[in-house]
Amino acid sequence: MVDIQHVETAETLPRLYALTLADDGSPAQDKTYIRVPLTRGKVILRIILKPGTLAAGGYPILHTNYPVEGFTKDPNLLHAYCDVKLDLPGAYQYKVEYTVNNTKTISEIGFVVAEPRIDLPKNGKELLPLDGLMILSMVPKWMGPITDWQKLISEAEYAGYNMIHFVPLQKRGESNSPYSIADQLTFDDDVFNGKDRKKSNKEKLAIVDRVIKQIYNKNGILSLSDVVWNHTSNSSQFLLKHPEAGYNLNNSPYLVPAYELDTALIELSGNMDKERLPTDIKNDSDADTIVNYIKDHTFKDLKLYEYKIIDVAKYVDEMRQALKSNTAKGIDPSIYKNVSHLQVKERTSLFGKDVIVNGHLGTRFHKSIDMSKALSFLLAFKGLSGLDQVADTDSLVSTFQGLLNDYNLPLYEEYDEECKIALDNIKGRLLFTRLAENGPKLGRITKTNPVIETYFTRLVDEKNEHPAGSMMLANNGWIWNADPLVDFAGPGSVAYLRREVIIWGDCVKLRYGQSPKDNPWLWKHMRDYTEQVARMFHGIRIDNCHSTPIHVAEYFLDAARKIRPDLYVLAELFTGSPEKDNAFVSRLGIHALIREAMQAWDTHELSRLAHRHGGKPVGSMDEDMVWKKVPYEGKEYDQVLRIPVSHGSMPRALFMDCTHDNETPLQKRTPQDALPNAAIVAFSDCAIGSVKGYDEIYPKLLDIVNEKLNYDPNPKHTTGIIEAKHKLNALHQKMCLEGYREVYVHQENDFLLVHRQHPNTHAGYLLISRTAFPGQGTGHSPIRLRKSEAQFEFAYSLKIDDISVKPSKYLQGLDAHLETLDAPRFDLHTDDKGQFVEVVLDDNFSPGSICVIKTSIGEKYEQVHKLVMSIEDKVVKDLSLLDCNVILYRCESEEIDSTKDGVYDIPNFGKTVYAGLQGFMSVLKPIITSNDLGHPLCDNLRAGHWALDYTINRLKAYQEQYPNLNLLIQWFEKRASLIKEVPDFLMPKYFALTIKTAYDKVYAQALSLMSPLVQQGDTFIKQLAMTSVQMLGKVPSTGLCPNKSTPSLAAGLPHFTVGHMRVWGRDVNISLRGLLMVTGQYEEAKNHIIAFAGSLRHGLIPNLLDSVRRPRYNSRDSVWFFMQAIQDYYKLAPDGKSILKANVPRRFPKNDEFVEVEDGYSYSSTIEEIIQEIMERHARGIHFREYNAGSKIDEQMSDKGFDIDIDVDWESGVLLGGNVWNCGTWMDKMGESTKAGNKGYPGTPRDGAPTEITGLLKSSLRWINQLIARGEYQWKGVDQIKDKKTVTFKEWNDLLENNFERVYYIPKDKKQDKEYDVITKIVNRRGVYKDVYKATEAYTEYQLRPNLFIAMAVAPELFDKKHAQECIRFCKDVLVGPLGMRTLDPADQQYKPYYLNSDDSGDFQTSKGRNYHQGPEWVWPLGYYLRAARHFEALEPQEIARILRTHRDYISQDAWCGLPELTNKNGEKCYDSCSTQAWSTATLLDLIHDLIEGDDI
Repeated sequence: MVDIQHVETAETLPRLYALTLADDGSPAQDKTYIRVPLTRGKVILRIILKPGTLAAGGYPILHTNYPVEGFTKDPNLLHAYCDVKLDLPGAYQYKVEYTVNNTKTISEIGFVVAEPRIDLPKNGKELLPLDGLMILSMVPKWMGPITDWQKLISEAEYAGYNMIHFVPLQKRGESNSPYSIADQLTFDDDVFNGKDRKKSNKEKLAIVDRVIKQIYNKNGILSLSDVVWNHTSNSSQFLLKHPEAGYNLNNSPYLVPAYELDTALIELSGNMDKERLPTDIKNDSDADTIVNYIKDHTFKDLKLYEYKIIDVAKYVDEMRQALKSNTAKGIDPSIYKNVSHLQVKERTSLFGKDVIVNGHLGTRFHKSIDMSKALSFLLAFKGLSGLDQVADTDSLVSTFQGLLNDYNLPLYEEYDEECKIALDNIKGRLLFTRLAENGPKLGRITKTNPVIETYFTRLVDEKNEHPAGSMMLANNGWIWNADPLVDFAGPGSVAYLRREVIIWGDCVKLRYGQSPKDNPWLWKHMRDYTEQVARMFHGIRIDNCHSTPIHVAEYFLDAARKIRPDLYVLAELFTGSPEKDNAFVSRLGIHALIREAMQAWDTHELSRLAHRHGGKPVGSMDEDMVWKKVPYEGKEYDQVLRIPVSHGSMPRALFMDCTHDNETPLQKRTPQDALPNAAIVAFSDCAIGSVKGYDEIYPKLLDIVNEKLNYDPNPKHTTGIIEAKHKLNALHQKMCLEGYREVYVHQENDFLLVHRQHPNTHAGYLLISRTAFPGQGTGHSPIRLRKSEAQFEFAYSLKIDDISVKPSKYLQGLDAHLETLDAPRFDLHTDDKGQFVEVVLDDNFSPGSICVIKTSIGEKYEQVHKLVMSIEDKVVKDLSLLDCNVILYRCESEEIDSTKDGVYDIPNFGKTVYAGLQGFMSVLKPIITSNDLGHPLCDNLRAGHWALDYTINRLKAYQEQYPNLNLLIQWFEKRASLIKEVPDFLMPKYFALTIKTAYDKVYAQALSLMSPLVQQGDTFIKQLAMTSVQMLGKVPSTGLCPNKSTPSLAAGLPHFTVGHMRVWGRDVNISLRGLLMVTGQYEEAKNHIIAFAGSLRHGLIPNLLDSVRRPRYNSRDSVWFFMQAIQDYYKLAPDGKSILKANVPRRFPKNDEFVEVEDGYSYSSTIEEIIQEIMERHARGIHFREYNAGSKIDEQMSDKGFDIDIDVDWESGVLLGGNVWNCGTWMDKMGESTKAGNKGYPGTPRDGAPTEITGLLKSSLRWINQLIARGEYQWKGVDQIKDKKTVTFKEWNDLLENNFERVYYIPKDKKQDKEYDVITKIVNRRGVYKDVYKATEAYTEYQLRPNLFIAMAVAPELFDKKHAQECIRFCKDVLVGPLGMRTLDPADQQYKPYYLNSDDSGDFQTSKGRNYHQGPEWVWPLGYYLRAARHFEALEPQEIARILRTHRDYISQDAWCGLPELTNKNGEKCYDSCSTQAWSTATLLDLIHDLIEGDDI
């Protein structure tokens, strides 16, 4: 979180945008395109490859067209990143190259647009955000000579526009359209006065350049003009010299059929009377008459199908001659041996591909045949192997004729379809151009005004310099719903034949090809034109962008940006698809797309547009909570403002109240609507625009081609709505510069309210508009501003005095005026939600009116904002990790156990997972990321202060027992008193800010109390470490001793948290190293060791500690995990050696008799003595029946299950124990279903010598021998063993080491079975290790399970290195799942991977969850597996990192902020699993310790 005291300086910090790529180095699908605003300061784009991704581990190289260095890799494989210092605006692409399995791989391309810095001379050093642009479109040919523009420019300045879009000034073609440019490098004569027209082109350019600079320097207005790249005027002189610049019949012969049709239609248009066809179209019937004639005569006479088909008669005759002459060579029917079995469609396709040869596409019957292939095909089709087998030539020729006809048939069908489409399009265009109300009404059909506009420009090659057909050039246009990425005049297109192009008869479409080498003159000419525009203007508008080849636009924009790096790029883009819009925007670096308010058909649609372009929702949280001030890893900066790229970018909008292509409010709505429409646009948080004439209330859309009048050269501020625009535009720029980025839009009937607010002060401006769409309802609910102050700014109503248009020598608007309205009444009221102001509008607030009100919730709220984002160090500096447990976590059972109250229940959502701050943070995180203010929690927060009160009251409930919470409670109370005064619509934001500020501070305090490894680790390490704070806490019902509550480790949340089910001997001791020692919590680790040591009985520690009240001793492995924990403490803790002499009060007497608590603790031992007692008891054998055996302690177990037996097999040194009726290892699920008959039958007895116990025993023996060697352990061995007097620890150690491979390894080659203790006939997998040795049921020994890796991790010396490596690699595919390890080989018949404890079915294997360890994937063994893989170098570090990738993602997204106990098959969620489990994260912390610090074996 950005420290509130430094928020003001955050603007001056370098901004680091953090973009995390996907696994393969590609941008995530929603981040393909991002835009990065540049500032006067430094901007950095950090491209990140997450740990474990394919790309991160494959020696990644970043390729980009921005100058950068390569990736920086973290030495511990934590991540790879590349920092791109973005100084140059532009459109950039990047991709990542990396190596996988010695194969180079290239990611998908990502796009970054570095946005330009917009400078206005009147803004001083402050840059203008792109959303602050206010653009006015003006048509220079209506402005008069450029030297007389000043009054028009001054009027635009007064109206508040800061950029003028000049429609092209270049020399126009014969149509007089500014967009039909005859000479791209020359300005039109009407730009200049009579005197200047006589000057050279260079002098004219200088005049325009001087005026543009003057507009910028004097008026403070930027200039923008169009670039028209995809066509030129049909009267462009360069076409006579360079006809190759267009699509002509020579370079595009496929257009010849379309040209012939076009010519025929022109000829028909001159012969309408002769053919007795109507020339004045009055109705549909007239159109049908003409179209039917074209169908029956024009198309019939043209026979355009001849350009598609092959001449059957000609090539049938050639075939007959070839067969007769018998001289053809290269005939090989075998290459088509199966052709006779093909379907007709497949056969015809192959025939066309192999036999038919295309000729010149502009020639009829241009297709021919390859005679050798034709004969080969024909003979194969007839089953003949050569010409010598031909008996009947006529029959063969007839067959060939059939093949040709089959080939032609789909071409005829294709042609018929093209004719049908062409006829439909001819009729549609005919009706539009002659009859439609909004059409051009072209009038009488003649040869010069043909039935449909000509598709081709026909020039004359007077000097006969060019190849035939060069002077017939395709005109440009556009196609409804066409794919903009496909060239509709390119090869293969039939758009011109089908008459699909809505043609611009005055424009020739330019033909660029794929690169400058395809058309050198054209590329250079248009580049010169582009560079000329870029030199003069601050921005360009790409005309008809969707029809411009994207690679062409890319090339010219690169050239333009070299001239002017901060070039602003605007485009009209009608692709019909947001995805295709993004393709253009991202590749070209378009900064805004034109969006039109006049397209709205009613107030509701206008409100949708206002909402879309208005800004973020009021009360948004993302910037305050996601942007962070962090240290920078490099040397250049101390700190940066880190901004995660959570989502890809959407194109910015230029939201225009009206464009030069839109009909006016009078034409589409009512003229009065000009004012509210303009105001609604002005209140958008994006660039806005208008067209000259809109503010003056021009009555109709001006014809940009044929309009002859000019703008009034003496404009007045009182005209139309200019005075209102002056205020609205000034307000738009103010809101943009000052950061009023949040918006609330509300529409009701003809009323549309837009409230723009500042995210920090919550000061705002409220627009109340009454639109003037015809025929809509009216009325609105009371306008209420809660806990707010209101100040009137201005209000107007547009009055139309005369709707008729008076004759004038200049363009004039309707006779209209702005009526200034009185301020509304602000009535102060109070209800059950508090105080509010009701805005009561004037009775004169008629349609076409607006009112702007300044709003505030008081100056104190800026202070509230600062307060909720700040928390002093002293508030948390005394907090312990136990305090942090209370503040951050506590699941419901823990909370009820401690306070009698549960977690917070969110209506329509459910309960939080924790009572502490993490509970709310887990819900808030996605809300913050996506600004989901409609979430049920936000509804709950707006409805009342319950969540805030809950947060404080629960902390107070702990206050007496945890006095360090006092300052935090006071901090919350102070902020709560202020927050409760904010308007309810802001409650979600301020609650979230408060919770997150406290959460971040407490979270950081917890981490500060941990080891350097944690503090210096990455986010994943910290997340794993914080699970120790989840798990270690105090609850009244249990602890580590019987007579008081003490801190204790929960096995998992939410199931193992309170009472006797909280503290498990096995779980705790597996977790101690990772959760408490690696994190630096040695004292708590020691307390647990001493507590369990004090519970020792029968040489075992309890399975369930139960505060050492009535512990149960039915676990054979727990004591060995306990021994490992003592060893780990000795090696890792600063005072590690002292543990051996630590005093241990003993709960039970030396004879193992059960006594009540008050009779216990009669003597003490040291840990050293405890170790020796464990070793002696096991060496001499352990045999007892559980105390109180029977249903009182276990109602599922059969009688024999209560018998505990453990002995040493002195032939191998392993510990044998258990029986088929109990389950003394971690795989301890007992059958419980009477219905299925599995009650009392353990799912996994694992009697005998489990591999993990053998490994843990060996680890203990190795360590004890090391202690003996150092003189730190007083015993050398164990005496009084029944068969032997004494066994030294070294002898026992060596016995295990010498026999382990023999008794556990299953060789890959069964020929070697005799060298091992293997029953060949029941071996399932080879090259692995047994799960147990000497089990009652021999087949269970050979079940492949993950337990062997525990032995590998703690006692690697037992394993042959090669065997271990092969086993590890094999099990990666067989046992390793997405999160955990399969507890049984999927190839095993007993594999049942779905655990459902509540399912009481009739299935013996699975009923009541008996298959708990028969396939479900447990997380904690994975840590041991990866430690073994690291030790034996069986997996590369990148492979380990890749496996952990899923865990990184999971813990980051999980509401519990931990890793689960287990999953079902392939990582599927198991709903009966603990959501966060101690040992799941502990063993990964073990691994990370080993990766960074090395193992300590």
